[in-house]
Amino acid sequence: MQQEKRGTERATRAIIDLGAISHNVAAIRKKIGDQRGLMAVVKADGYGHGAVEVSRTALRNGADSLAVALPEEGQHLREAGIEAPILVLGLIQPDEAWKVVDSRLDQTVSSIALLEALDREAGSASIQVNVHVKVETGLGRIGLEPHEVVLFLHRARSCRNLKVTALFSHFSAADERDKTFARHQLQLFEQTIREIQHAGIELPQRHMANSAATLDLPESYYDLVRPGLIIYGLYPSTEVSHSIEIKPAMTLKTRVCYLKTVPQGTPISYGRTFVTQKQTRVATLPLGYGDGYKRALADKGEVLIKGRRAPVIGRICMDMCMIDVSDVPDVQAGDEAIVFGQEPTADELAAKIGTINYEVVTTVGKRVPRVYVNS
Repeated sequence: MQQEKRGTERATRAIIDLGAISHNVAAIRKKIGDQRGLMAVVKADGYGHGAVEVSRTALRNGADSLAVALPEEGQHLREAGIEAPILVLGLIQPDEAWKVVDSRLDQTVSSIALLEALDREAGSASIQVNVHVKVETGLGRIGLEPHEVVLFLHRARSCRNLKVTALFSHFSAADERDKTFARHQLQLFEQTIREIQHAGIELPQRHMANSAATLDLPESYYDLVRPGLIIYGLYPSTEVSHSIEIKPAMTLKTRVCYLKTVPQGTPISYGRTFVTQKQTRVATLPLGYGDGYKRALADKGEVLIKGRRAPVIGRICMDMCMIDVSDVPDVQAGDEAIVFGQEPTADELAAKIGTINYEVVTTVGKRVPRVYVNS
């Protein structure tokens, strides 16, 4: 792996292995074949990994389009010189239509008001905007009911400055071992497609497969798959198959900034919720919940120092936390501590506090530098 330049970054930093991203995208492309599109989901700043760098890497290794949640995220990619198609997955207010037009983005639609606003803005700019029509099949979030789609498509096709590029939906439980509901959603989507075809309307693309479906439901691939989490080397749950071998791309690291030995009975951190039961060697790390290291990990988290695990003790502060290194020989100030990566994993941290690995990586704070390497 590329050598980091010591002293040039903050001690707490997220190492992003673009070699892992390259491997993961290429493996996804091999799994789905060359006959369909691969849309890399890079919302939330590339799940915390850095949207620009991830997008460039994904596009070089088999992706042909990108997806974001907000127009502002798409604008950021355009300003970085990325020209590939970018779909905004979330709905916007009609008075935000100009953002999509200005940045030449594709937009999810499921309301007449947004259709009309996009049509007006695109007409004013003398361009055509691609729209993807969202159909609700069981997530209960956004999207037209299946029986509304044909009428909506007729209205959309009458908009002179819009092009209906695709129909799509989203799974709610494809990451569960039992795929019954996922297949129910697929059936609703298929039924909607048949009704559209019966109405004589052609659809250039259909897409539904997220990361879990990319792993386990090849019947959902259609014309395009849009994986997110597996691009970053994480599986959506413990219940999905590992039909694609992926590599974690993010490692969160820091360095010991202070050491002391304290006697039995010493309270550690705010609220004195932890009191030492014996003489204890305490290391302070410059990492806290302001960096995205969850406060809920107090007395639960572990970090890896010199190949050994050391427990977090006491409450996690905004900017610091303390660990017990009594069982780690010869710890010195400046020694590296791995917060998550290969070990401990993001999945482990998520399990300790009852959340998901998505949240662990996406909430690593903006003040944590991203250092890019290629393994």
